[in-house]
Amino acid sequence: MSEIWLNAILVVIGLVMIYYGANWLINGSVAIAKKLNISHLIIGLTIVAFGTSTPELTVSLSAVLGGYNDVTMGNVVGSNIANIGLILGVAAVLSPIVVAKTTVRREIPIMILVTLLIIPISWDNEISQIEGIFMMTGAILFTIFSYKQSKKEKIQDTPLIAITNEKEISYKRSLFYIGLGSIFLIVSSVITVDNSVIIAESFGVPNLIIGITLLAVGTSLPELITTIMAIKKGHTDLSVGNIIGSNIFNILVIAGASATVTGIVVNPEIMRDYVVMIAFSLLLIPIMKSGLSINKFEGGLLLGGYIAYAIFLFYSLAT
Repeated sequence: MSEIWLNAILVVIGLVMIYYGANWLINGSVAIAKKLNISHLIIGLTIVAFGTSTPELTVSLSAVLGGYNDVTMGNVVGSNIANIGLILGVAAVLSPIVVAKTTVRREIPIMILVTLLIIPISWDNEISQIEGIFMMTGAILFTIFSYKQSKKEKIQDTPLIAITNEKEISYKRSLFYIGLGSIFLIVSSVITVDNSVIIAESFGVPNLIIGITLLAVGTSLPELITTIMAIKKGHTDLSVGNIIGSNIFNILVIAGASATVTGIVVNPEIMRDYVVMIAFSLLLIPIMKSGLSINKFEGGLLLGGYIAYAIFLFYSLAT
């Protein structure tokens, strides 16, 4: 039992390292992008959204290379569910979230389309390397599309200080942050995955459940911190943009990159969780269309739905 406690402590240490690693990587990347005069909007839609998804990426790659396919897909799906149910729910309960018309009209439908895409791709219980490359290509096209739309619409930039909470830093320090953040993410992902699997196996908890719950919530910490920080700065629209962008990147880049490396064997049981992920995504449309906002009551519904889902997972495990 003492060994299990040690594994649990190492998981916590790994998740803390993931948080700091992602934070340093985001801050360093954004600082360099600013110095290169890249649009703040594009940085928000791409670099920040992808940056907050780097924990999921490193954990999923580490898992798939270790042969833990259930952890990989569970982490992707669980993170997307947590992003909407837990993070947007908590954020809206703290403060009503204003939603831009373009988000409802464009980004959310794209997210739903990408989310639905995972079902036919996984239908044969496998995501092949070719399908992984296809998904990665989709991520590149989404980035190009976002860039062109921002130029076309000439949307006013939002100060990145609202996202990163960092003062402007030098090239040398930016590169140092990127390098240190990357090392932390790589090392912490291995520590977190290996020890989580040991704990799961010792208690008879399936790797899929560990990926959907513990790892999904843990690797979603950057999205949670970024969302709360944006709300505190009065930029509630950024909180939605970050979540939507992260969910798109989670499927196209994280599942895509993992599949491109070795291919992924998909556990048929995850189809149940696909349905939950799609349901949470679709739920955003009527919620956001009502006044172009997510009020505290609606945030409570999202949060309550996520808690109910988590209880269901562990109840089904117990029975």
